Amino acid sequence: MANNKSSKKRIEVAERNRLRNRTYKSALRTLMKRCFTACSAYNQEPAAEAKAAVETSLNAAFSKIDKAVKVGVLHRNTGANQKSRLSAAVRKVLEPVQA
Repeated sequence: MANNKSSKKRIEVAERNRLRNRTYKSALRTLMKRCFTACSAYNQEPAAEAKAAVETSLNAAFSKIDKAVKVGVLHRNTGANQKSRLSAAVRKVLEPVQA
C-alpha cells in the first residue's frame, strides 16, 4: 500500500488512465471488427450500400485510431500497423486483383 501522498496520487492517476485506455481500446477493437465484417459482407454480396458501409466503417476506425494515438493510448507504430491492416483488407475487397 502507498505510504505517502505522492504515491497515493500516482495510484489514482494510473487507475484513471487505465480506465480511459481500456475504453479507447475496446471501442477501437469494436470498430475494427465492424470494418472486417463489412468487408466480408461486401465480399459475399457486392452492392452499393454494402460498399458505403465498408467506407464508413473504415473512416470511423481510422478516426478512432488517430485519436487513440494522439491521446497516447496507442503507440504511433501500432496505430499505423492497424490502419495498414484495415486498408489492406478493404483494398482486397474493393479492388480485386486483375489477373
